[in-house]
Amino acid sequence: MTLPDYLLVRGNDLEIRVKAVPGAKREEIAGALGDRLKIRVAQPPEGGRANEAIRALLAARLGFGVRDIELAQGKSNPQKSFRVQGAASRAAELAARLHQG
Repeated sequence: MTLPDYLLVRGNDLEIRVKAVPGAKREEIAGALGDRLKIRVAQPPEGGRANEAIRALLAARLGFGVRDIELAQGKSNPQKSFRVQGAASRAAELAARLHQG
């Protein structure tokens, strides 16, 4: 299976490139937007609250602990990268989980 453009294998980790939409009415993984995965969260961007909400949403969807997912790039930018530690071997499975609504 070919991985979507927003997923990259980095050694043993899986990187998810995200387009963040903070302050949304509902939280959801909206799907691919170019080479990014569009994620809407209700939290505002102030104080990293939106980043933490995205981490929690990704953890819940992927079946990982929040501690296994870290913000790798884009702390104050809507274009971000999150790294899922030790997830490279499950990349195809996790791509399917992100794709499901």
